[in-house]
Amino acid sequence: MAKATGRSLAVVGGGWAGCAAAVELSRTGHKVTLFEAARTLGGRARRVALEGGVLDNGQHILLGAYDSTLRMLKLVGVDPRRALLNLPLQMRYPPGSGGMDFVAPRWPAPLHLALALLRAKGLARADKLSLARFSSTARWMGWQLHDDCSVSELLERYDQTPRLIQLMWRPLCLAALNTPPERASAQVFLNVLRDSLGARRSASDMLLPRRDLSALFPDAAASFVARHGGAVRPGAAVSALRQLDAGRWQLETRAEAGMQGNPPMEFDGLVLATPAAQAAALLAPLGIAALDQSVAQLTAFEPEAIATCYLQYGTGVRLDLAFFALLDDPASGQWGQFVFDRGQLDAAQAGLLAVVVSAADAAAALGQAALVESIARQLASVFRRPELGAPLWTRLITEKRATFACAPGLRRPPNDIGLPGLALAGDYTAGDYPATIESAVRSGALAAGVVLRTGAARGTVQHDVTNAAS
Repeated sequence: MAKATGRSLAVVGGGWAGCAAAVELSRTGHKVTLFEAARTLGGRARRVALEGGVLDNGQHILLGAYDSTLRMLKLVGVDPRRALLNLPLQMRYPPGSGGMDFVAPRWPAPLHLALALLRAKGLARADKLSLARFSSTARWMGWQLHDDCSVSELLERYDQTPRLIQLMWRPLCLAALNTPPERASAQVFLNVLRDSLGARRSASDMLLPRRDLSALFPDAAASFVARHGGAVRPGAAVSALRQLDAGRWQLETRAEAGMQGNPPMEFDGLVLATPAAQAAALLAPLGIAALDQSVAQLTAFEPEAIATCYLQYGTGVRLDLAFFALLDDPASGQWGQFVFDRGQLDAAQAGLLAVVVSAADAAAALGQAALVESIARQLASVFRRPELGAPLWTRLITEKRATFACAPGLRRPPNDIGLPGLALAGDYTAGDYPATIESAVRSGALAAGVVLRTGAARGTVQHDVTNAAS
């Protein structure tokens, strides 16, 4: 732990990356001010207030491989064993819906996958051999491609059967990369598989949040920052940056309606953890030629949407499992890809189901009412429970810029873009993973290290920030 130095550091953006950066900077003995334009921390993984309760802006599954996220939860005082429902790796469809039933036992790796494959229902012998061939070949290749390609091309190269692609690989690709297989990066997909299916058994565990996403980490991170002498400023949108000398920065915040502008504030270092487009908008006016490439990369991301449909039924309505995979078939009006029984995660949400549609641009184009109606019909049909077609109330939340399209060969900006005292943080920065919570947390910790190294170069600080990506 570093000795307190009196350095004043800013983090702009209160999503998971910004909160992770703020925690890392705070724990090394610095006074941190965390700015967030919204009133609720969490960015694209946050709670949404409703009358009488809260929902999340999207349903998330974490993995046991998310070492940086699990470490960060523990650091701010959140016990993952209580905050997350831990389930073994599985891909289970409603019985009789035409899917499969694949569950990995809690055996040592790779025996857990071998036994899961042996016991899997709904897969023919050719499908099982196809999956075994993919796993063994990927391990032999070290999960590494010489040249990136699409996930669809990779699956064709590995002779994967159409049924296995439909039931396993396509839903996994959509869930992990939020990009359809025909447009998704095979190398990034392999990175995720390497660290989950190809690692220790617990790395493939599926972790479902038992509390709302803001309460899971961002709220606890804010309390951590405050306990360490820092400040959290929700509702404070940073409108301009100005570079000073020796790695110091000046920030201006946008005035609220009917109020005079706030005076500029100066800091000894800065982590810029806003969405990519906003980061570009703050950096471009600096007029620094060396930033041209980074700004171009920040503005080149193509957004992908995620839609989450909440359907409330009577409190006695319950699914047999905490979540199921669903066979999506847009041509038949079946858009849902996964359904979660929120009542099995939080007793206060009994009877509430959450249906996820990844890469949801086409689904969102239907219009809210039509999409909700089609999802309710889909649930009633696949579960053979007519009551699921008539929810008491519904809420559709569509994040139009939930992630970036994780395309083959995509160039992403580094945390260190060459400006003294400033670092980028976000799930869009360079790294092995797609736009996930783990990617955001890793980036935040790495960005904190960049800012602290700037201080060390000036002889002002010693630090021991853990490299969250190690």
